[in-house]
Amino acid sequence: MDSTPDVRWKQRFQNFEKALRFLEESLLKPVPTPIEEAGIVQVFEFTFELAWKTLKDYLEAQGVEVQFPRDALKQAFAANLLDDGDVWLDMLEKRNLMAHTYNETSARLALSLIRNSYVRQLRVLYEVLESKQ
Repeated sequence: MDSTPDVRWKQRFQNFEKALRFLEESLLKPVPTPIEEAGIVQVFEFTFELAWKTLKDYLEAQGVEVQFPRDALKQAFAANLLDDGDVWLDMLEKRNLMAHTYNETSARLALSLIRNSYVRQLRVLYEVLESKQ
């Protein structure tokens, strides 16, 4: 893998694109089984991870150094790469919760947030970054 920042973010973007497509496909089933719900949450977690790391790499290619997800999200919002910083910070918080706890009620809430808000924000980010290629 080429380590130049401009190439690195584009390579990570390709992985983000694949993950986002997989997440969108996984949401097509209107009533998933509990195991499918858990899978959707897991797919969201790695899609979100790729999203913030793609932002980090993009920002670094622009000369902006960031280390942590929250910093990357704040810098990306300041650079007009994200249109709703609050939703992205909520995604970060919920992703951290999802990754460390599991119960059925939390999974259903997570699935609702993913379907009704988060996937849309991930799609918007994808379109913004696609236009930067």
